[in-house]
Amino acid sequence: MADRPQQFVEVLSPAIRQAAAIARALEGQVTNEPKGAESPVKAALTIADTASQEALLVPLLEYFPDVALSAEEDTPTADLFPVESESRVVIDPIDGTLHSYLEGRGPYATMVGLAVHGRYEAALVALPREGIFLDAVRGGPVRRARPRANPKPWRAENRGRRVLVHHEMPKPVCAALEAVGYEVAFGCGGAISVAPLLGGFCGGLRLAKDTISIRGRVGLLIASEAGALITTESGDPFPDDLATPARGLALAADPSDLEALQSALSRAF
Repeated sequence: MADRPQQFVEVLSPAIRQAAAIARALEGQVTNEPKGAESPVKAALTIADTASQEALLVPLLEYFPDVALSAEEDTPTADLFPVESESRVVIDPIDGTLHSYLEGRGPYATMVGLAVHGRYEAALVALPREGIFLDAVRGGPVRRARPRANPKPWRAENRGRRVLVHHEMPKPVCAALEAVGYEVAFGCGGAISVAPLLGGFCGGLRLAKDTISIRGRVGLLIASEAGALITTESGDPFPDDLATPARGLALAADPSDLEALQSALSRAF
């Protein structure tokens, strides 16, 4: 149906607030329960991850039982969705579990996106610690909300000299940014993907080992619809689909900031 992305945002908006509230309430009270993975970052798991994910999956199953699911955690409701569908929902209940959530180093995020035929059509990103909720549908306005407040239209802007980067960003990249007057701050990929929409930030940078994951691309629909400029490590427009690989990500509201971010990122190669 033509209005399905908008319905998706309406259904998941209260759910992502609940999921964010769960994560925030348990912050500092949960311990790492590692899952099998190739690195400590990917292995990090807490009860907050699973509880927050279930808060998103229960309404999703009620209103969108036909979508395929790419969920970060293995929770009971996740098994009730079909394996394949033209529509896929991508969920990360706590993006940045290890460094941002458990260690408290920068913002973490709760994210959910609706992809149709391999392209995001709707997305929601919450930053629970900062109390920020962002959502967008393709071709529509971007909205930002605070707790106990109605959403309002929001645009990407240069809101300072801070650049949000991933925790594993090579030191030469960070040094290059600081050499030209930027302040480097660290955060999860979900927060980086909406950095030009956050107070005090002008942009964000990421560099993956292989490619930016589908979860790391959820917020890029929001940033793009808000007017942010988004490129790969080579300066090409960041791919609109989920399948095309892209190792690096640079985004900013201002072309001069984007140029500086791309120049710094080149120090990693």
